[in-house]
Amino acid sequence: MAHFPDMRETDNNGQRLARLRMRRRWTQQRLATETGYSLSAVKAFEQGRRALDRPAVILAMCRALDCHPTEITGGPVIPPQSDLAGQAAVAGVAAVRRAVLRHGRPTRPTDDEAASVDLVELRARTRAANSDRQAAKLANAGEVLPALLRDLQVAAEVSEGAAHRKVFSMLATAYECAMQYLYKLGHVSDATLATERVVWSAEATGDPLRVLAAQWYDAGEFLNIGEHDEAGAIIDAALTALTRMPSPPPEAVSLRGAFELKAALNHARAAEKDAADRHWRRAEAAAAQLGRDRDDWHLQFGPTNVAIWGVSLPVELGHGRLAVERAKKVELPETYSRERRSHHYIDVGRAHFYNGQRDQALDAFLRAEHLAPQATRMHSGVRETVGTMLRTQKRGRLAELGIRLGVV
Repeated sequence: MAHFPDMRETDNNGQRLARLRMRRRWTQQRLATETGYSLSAVKAFEQGRRALDRPAVILAMCRALDCHPTEITGGPVIPPQSDLAGQAAVAGVAAVRRAVLRHGRPTRPTDDEAASVDLVELRARTRAANSDRQAAKLANAGEVLPALLRDLQVAAEVSEGAAHRKVFSMLATAYECAMQYLYKLGHVSDATLATERVVWSAEATGDPLRVLAAQWYDAGEFLNIGEHDEAGAIIDAALTALTRMPSPPPEAVSLRGAFELKAALNHARAAEKDAADRHWRRAEAAAAQLGRDRDDWHLQFGPTNVAIWGVSLPVELGHGRLAVERAKKVELPETYSRERRSHHYIDVGRAHFYNGQRDQALDAFLRAEHLAPQATRMHSGVRETVGTMLRTQKRGRLAELGIRLGVV
């Protein structure tokens, strides 16, 4: 019987793919046949000569091998001991997980806890947590979310009427913060659990638009595992409801635009370029209708986000040249969230890599790291791309970045 070594932090996606293939007793030719990729492509992926970083390709491998994407991308990532901020970020995972798991359970508050519920103070803490989320301050999130979630759960249990609904709106936001924190640290299953809590909390608000905003995240869960039909059904239902709304307020237009972007991503992951572009253009029209950036339900929809997605979508499709051309026209305000700006530079870096422009790719990754160090270092696409670059060019700034990523 073949022996399969345990997963190591420095393993790349191709090595993990090879082990998954061998566990099925498949040849490389069999995997090529099942996925529709050439034998030479499969060999290049497994040998680390070609970056296995595009979700569409990873999902194709997952469908053939009947595995979860994280079995190829790895995770959760453990930061190097030298990365003190990264170590601080992961230190809160267990406490956040416990707080998320307690949703719906009796909180059994003390008399003092029940008496000290203060909605104004809770709202301020929830806003602060969301600011940390948009600034990609993962260590802060791990520190403040457990207590915030506990206090909001207590408030939800002891409040009534309008106050009850307001608490659940805050709780939905806090669970969104927990979801993003867990997802960025590679705890995907826990992030999915947090997404379910977002949906349940939104439903308790009685606000139809808040419920639809939660569905945006729910669709993303199915999209991330390649369930395009299920994700599409959620997106289509939301777009139908929003399109039929007479005289929609700006927040409804914003939400419709956000769902158009999610639809574009769903089609891009399914390698349906024309459909992806059609939905992106519709999002562009919604942003033009608004005329400015908004942050309804923390989705940050507006002209800037549409421009960012205009780069992301070609990257999803592997069209580096188009992504780079569009990136030249993107202007990011300094006040825009560091999380979104860093993700944009990650996409720009990957686009340059696809074009063979490795110096420009490294520059973009370093800009992303400057804006959001932990989120960038733990991003599976960055780790895979930089690892591939290192196999042919181990020197200078690239090697230093590889050490910080923990891929060396």
